[in-house]
Amino acid sequence: MQSSSGPSGVRIGHVHLKVADLNRAIAFYHDVLGLEVMQLFGSQAAFLSFDGYHHHIGLNTWESRGGTQAPPGTTGLYHVAILYPNRPSLARALKRLIDHGISLDGASDHGVSEAIYLRDPDGNGLELYWDRPAEKWPRTDDGELSMFTHPLNLSELLKLA
Repeated sequence: MQSSSGPSGVRIGHVHLKVADLNRAIAFYHDVLGLEVMQLFGSQAAFLSFDGYHHHIGLNTWESRGGTQAPPGTTGLYHVAILYPNRPSLARALKRLIDHGISLDGASDHGVSEAIYLRDPDGNGLELYWDRPAEKWPRTDDGELSMFTHPLNLSELLKLA
C-alpha cells in the first residue's frame, strides 16, 4: 500500500441523505438514534447532530419527496457509519434500537471495532460502531492491520447498557 498524500488532520464531516418523508426520517434519527434537531429548513430539510454540533446528518426531500428506495444491484451509498465514543455508549444505542423494535441487518466484531448494522426508513444503510484503542487492534507478525469479521455477542454488549 502507498502512504497517504493527503493533508494531515483531514476527516469526513457530515452526511446529507435524500429521504422520501422528512417527518418520518426526523422521527427515526431523533427518536431512535437520539440526534438533536438543530435546524429545520422549511418542510424540505432538517439538520441533526450529537452534542450540539451544527449537523452530523442532513436530511432532505429536494429531489426525493415520495421517492422509493434504490433497488438492489445499483450503485450508491453502502452505509453511513456513526462512531460512538466507547462500548457502553454503543450498548445504549443497541438498547434504543431494541426498545423501538428496529430490525438489525447484522452485528460484527472486526477486531478494530464492534459494529451494528441496520437500515433507516428510507433503506439507507447505517453502521453504529465503536473503535477499540489502536494498541489493541489485531496485527500480523510484521505489523500490518489484520481486521476480520466475527459475530458480535449482542447479549454481552447489552449488559453494558
